[in-house]
Amino acid sequence: MNGLSLTALLDRHLTDAQVKTYAASAALVMAASLVGLKTLGYFATDSISLLSSLLDSASDIVASLGTYVGVRTALRPADEDHRFGHGKAEAMSALGTAAFVLGSASFLVIEAVGRLFSRQAVALSAVGVGVMVVSMLATLALILFQKYAVKRTGSTAIAADEVHYTADFASNGAVIVALLLTGWTGLSFIDSFAGIAIALWLVAKVVPVARQAVDMLMDKEMPDADRARILALTTAHPLVKGVHDLRTRQSGTALFVELHVEFDPDLSLFKAHAVGTQIESAIKSAFTGADVMIHFDPEGVEEHRLDDKIKSAGPPSAMPE
Repeated sequence: MNGLSLTALLDRHLTDAQVKTYAASAALVMAASLVGLKTLGYFATDSISLLSSLLDSASDIVASLGTYVGVRTALRPADEDHRFGHGKAEAMSALGTAAFVLGSASFLVIEAVGRLFSRQAVALSAVGVGVMVVSMLATLALILFQKYAVKRTGSTAIAADEVHYTADFASNGAVIVALLLTGWTGLSFIDSFAGIAIALWLVAKVVPVARQAVDMLMDKEMPDADRARILALTTAHPLVKGVHDLRTRQSGTALFVELHVEFDPDLSLFKAHAVGTQIESAIKSAFTGADVMIHFDPEGVEEHRLDDKIKSAGPPSAMPE
């Protein structure tokens, strides 16, 4: 069965919620399996670079468990205490994943530097290389499924996990190279340098994930191009006299859009509501799953506006004294 037919089969038989849940569950099972496999490989080689991969997989268990809980929580519908839903649970789990990766990377650097000075020998073992090859193949299968899940659902938590396992895949390849070079040359420092390189690679990959999670938790606005598109869709209606105080935020896969639309003061509320419904439909068509809230304002009314307050406050980088 080729990739296209497999994707079509998944599209046909699985809901978005099921795809998210299965992707999160697969990552958890994968992490636990790789810990056992890499533990055997480490005892067979005593390699610091393989230990780095083992520690990363160990942290993956906790991180993937957080992803699973975050995805399951985010799927819960809105309730009396959470009227905007539970989507930010995905950002919280992504931030947790980033914290575990940074902790593992720090421990790895300390261990690698210690090995660098102790000059402990590394045994070239077919078991060690075989363990890493199997790990790479298994990780690749998981990454492909995660990529499908992210493309279909837009899940922030699974996207964070996918970036993490992509880094794992690359680091496993580095471990294999380190094992081979160290075994062939007898230069143990190669293994230590490989461990440090893997740690730096993990940090480089996880920082954007953490930044994205923080942006979501802090209700960062959508990109300017998307905001401009929303404004264009709104002002395209001939009865709209103006738009102000557009606010957007992301919560998991849900997008919330709020804006004030100005109409002729003599336009009936019934007619304004009808126009608002058309604008709402246009925005939802452009941004699937968006939750749109429109406030109707008569044109020319003096009022305190968020746009004016933000403009007077200066650029986002400016800090209040």
